[in-house]
Amino acid sequence: MSFDEIFAGRKVMAILRGMSPHETVSVAGALWDAGVTVLEIPIAKPEAVASLRAAASAAHERGLRVGAGTVITAEQVRAAAEAEAQYTVAPGLDLGVLAASQGAGMPHLPGVGSATEVQQAWLAGCRWLKAFPAAALGPAWISGLLGPFPDVKFVATGGLSVATAPSFLEAGARVTALGAALADPSQRDQITDLLTP
Repeated sequence: MSFDEIFAGRKVMAILRGMSPHETVSVAGALWDAGVTVLEIPIAKPEAVASLRAAASAAHERGLRVGAGTVITAEQVRAAAEAEAQYTVAPGLDLGVLAASQGAGMPHLPGVGSATEVQQAWLAGCRWLKAFPAAALGPAWISGLLGPFPDVKFVATGGLSVATAPSFLEAGARVTALGAALADPSQRDQITDLLTP
């Protein structure tokens, strides 16, 4: 499995943070029904692993995949694997965490915020990278880095809303991630607007 498969034809990834297992599965189900099939459950706090496990189980029943987010240690990689996560996501670039995740059979999406980090990740074999924090970097950062790194595929993450996500897609991001915005029910309702070509 690779991110080419996970993100194939997808423009939106949902990040469900700080919800109980029951609420995570409920919101995930609504997003899946709406056509948002790529989900990340951050596990910065140990108690969030239960929500990841519940979402991964529900996703498996639908033939879908769920990833673990905010994975910054090898211990969190192990917790993600035990919870049946299919991939890991990090806010930054750590080659040790990358190796641990790949060793556990999960592709890893590292966060990058500079040309140096993009280059380091590219040299480590990563072609999908998380541009973070995207709202602070801006759409021009995406288009600017695609010049020297044309085969990198960016997932714009951090501070995006349904209204601002299209500008990142237009700048060349392959996927936009919505996290805090999903706490707003009206934005959850509008997310389908991003799914149409």
